Amino acid sequence: MNCNCFSRDGKSCIEIVPIFSNLTYDEMMEVARITRERVYEKGQMIYMAGDKGEKLYVIHSGKVKITRITDSGKEQVIRVLGPGEFMGELSLFSSLPLTDNGEALTKTRVCVIDGQKLKDLMKRFPAIALKVIEELSKRLEKSESLIENISLYGVEKRIAQALINMAEGKNEIVLKMSKRDLASYLGMSQETLSRKLTAFQDMGIIKLIGHRRIIILDIEALKEIE
Repeated sequence: MNCNCFSRDGKSCIEIVPIFSNLTYDEMMEVARITRERVYEKGQMIYMAGDKGEKLYVIHSGKVKITRITDSGKEQVIRVLGPGEFMGELSLFSSLPLTDNGEALTKTRVCVIDGQKLKDLMKRFPAIALKVIEELSKRLEKSESLIENISLYGVEKRIAQALINMAEGKNEIVLKMSKRDLASYLGMSQETLSRKLTAFQDMGIIKLIGHRRIIILDIEALKEIE
């Protein structure tokens, strides 16, 4: 079906995604006409590695985990995406099958945009293509930074740096993903992550509340961890 997915504030998924932010209302409606709505339940796969892409998936509500399966069969978390973010964009520029998996972490409403028709719109509205490239550049930078951290730093430093980044200047973190997924993202086991977080708490650096909340008590101490 066509996309009629609107949030409580009345905005469609086309309006909340940054890559379309420079379009006029009429231009957004052109995108909406090549878009259909899909709803996925928690744990349902939106797409899998090997699938033929040619679609851009825009998250309207909910959360999606992007993963890859390593040669040893382990799941590697690449990123967790939320409302206004998109996935499957590489298939717009390559005919190769998708290389990662998209799994709904909660009930998730997605707007699926036809890739070929979107590429036709990009020719008419180059700002869309530039926004996609800008977002890809940001993701590449984050990926390179993560690879560097895993290569150069021990688990304590990686965890400390991740907490600082997730806090975004605040003293409270609400994890967007499970600790199992966070551990995978940081390149360690869940047991190691839990043990180090408990050690940070015993040192008075953080306070753990439930499964998802972390209060930062001493940001300077986190920055000094090597």
